[in-house]
Amino acid sequence: MKRIDAKKTVKDLVEFVKISFQKEGYTKALVGLSGGVDSATSCALVVAALGKNNVYPVLMPYGSLNNQGTKDAKIVINWLHLPKAHIHLVDMKPMVDAAASSIDQAMDEGRKGNIMVRMRMIVLFDLSKKMRALVVGTENRTEHLLGYYTRFGDEASDVEPLRHLYKTQVYELASLLKLPNRIITKVPTAGLWVGQTDEGEFGFTYKEVDEVLLLHVDKHLSKKEILAKGYDPKMTERIWWWILKGSFKDRTPLILESLRLV
Repeated sequence: MKRIDAKKTVKDLVEFVKISFQKEGYTKALVGLSGGVDSATSCALVVAALGKNNVYPVLMPYGSLNNQGTKDAKIVINWLHLPKAHIHLVDMKPMVDAAASSIDQAMDEGRKGNIMVRMRMIVLFDLSKKMRALVVGTENRTEHLLGYYTRFGDEASDVEPLRHLYKTQVYELASLLKLPNRIITKVPTAGLWVGQTDEGEFGFTYKEVDEVLLLHVDKHLSKKEILAKGYDPKMTERIWWWILKGSFKDRTPLILESLRLV
């Protein structure tokens, strides 16, 4: 995987965030902080751009499901020296359970997880309205290209500092920013159910998929050409399945272009 100029990237992103907020006339930022490397990196960049007194972390655990994530989010908050008065801690369990049970008493984990993610966005955007703040997203390029996000959920934001960066490149930024080692080395998880991990759902690692995505998306190599380079056929087929499955999310909403009035 091609390495980036992490120092220049951080500088450019800090400037991007600063200019974006100035252009839109906002000074406050809300960041949904999960305790993972993406949200921690995004939050660190926003603090560098706007100052700690203008950043408001929002922790949204589902009861005691992912206590470690909440603990890790607090580690990030302390590391960034964010004011304690700025922390919003919202237990998602009551509202998620109420919504899920009113729709289907036998709802599976995947559907309930989607509701949880969308509810988190409701919380973030409601707070943004109340505080006149912008919601800063935490999505990376790998997740987006694979469709590994919930529509109208975790991909919803006002500013996205990391969406053009692959997951392995986010780790490069995190290392340069000197994020706490615990955050950089932890296993990536969305924390939507017990034992859930990103790579467990994928069936491949971020390192593996980023190499293939770089070849296919950025260098325009076909699956056949990638396989000719010696990549594992089973893994490559699995990655292709994710790419094809996720591409629908980028194509919606479907619009009849011929009915344009101008």
